[in-house]
Amino acid sequence: MRVVFAGTPEVALPTLRALADSAHELVGVVTRPDAPAGRGRRLVSSPVAQLADELGVPVLKPAHPRDPDFQAELKALEPECCPVVAYGALLPQSALDIPEHGWVNLHFSLLPAWRGAAPVQRALWAGDDYTGATTFRIVRELDAGPTYGVLTERVRPTDTAGELLARLAEAGAPLVVATLDGIEDGSLVARPQPSDGVTLAPKLTVEDAELRWRDPATALDRQVRACTPAPGAWTTLAGERVKIGPVRADPEADPLPPGELRATKSAVHVGTGTVPVRLGEVRPHGRKQMPAADWARGARLAPGVRLGA
Repeated sequence: MRVVFAGTPEVALPTLRALADSAHELVGVVTRPDAPAGRGRRLVSSPVAQLADELGVPVLKPAHPRDPDFQAELKALEPECCPVVAYGALLPQSALDIPEHGWVNLHFSLLPAWRGAAPVQRALWAGDDYTGATTFRIVRELDAGPTYGVLTERVRPTDTAGELLARLAEAGAPLVVATLDGIEDGSLVARPQPSDGVTLAPKLTVEDAELRWRDPATALDRQVRACTPAPGAWTTLAGERVKIGPVRADPEADPLPPGELRATKSAVHVGTGTVPVRLGEVRPHGRKQMPAADWARGARLAPGVRLGA
């Protein structure tokens, strides 16, 4: 089957590689336009565009997929299906109608749970024991199209969003290929999503990532892991923002008021609404990330100092 793949960030690379190695004919790639990056703010191609160039596959970089010139280029490639992983732009109906078998998205949740831009982050924050990935046909309503295939993945107690997403991306790549195989030979038929069990997963903002130390330790642990690596969980110390790496509830530690710090030679604890948490790594404003104990020694923390507002 002739396919055009759409994707942008690194999480889309496993599927692009799997498609290139499959029996399907990869005739093009659609990705977001080059974007400024680094201190020099020079324009850099997306990870998907860079891999497509290495594979020798034509790359389309429309400012928006509603662009008539882009749609004409896409039609010229004559795709029968367009698999998608984290493309990053809404597709108008005129683009959705071009391939015979539509656009098939790999979404990193067990649909209809966690429809939206941040399914992995929201699943971690909610404390889900299991998550997964689903292939479905894209329709105009957000992540609501009929589904083809699904895989499940256990959430590990220490998973960050980055770690869990990387696992799902690798596991999801063969699911995309299998879905295309089934569409091509007619053995796979899309099924409507159930109307119950729908939850939404809006993108996490910097404001979402602020830690509130009166929350329970378990909630703070989930929040930090959900916000790692982006947007990065943070708090303040003396009015300056400090990013916080993984934290671990420590029920054996002596109690502390919410937000209060206690540093020893080997550990830094912070009080919460329940038991203290032990800090993993800290990134002060304008500096590199470092172990919490190293940060505390350099910061020369006064007794009773507190994090947060």
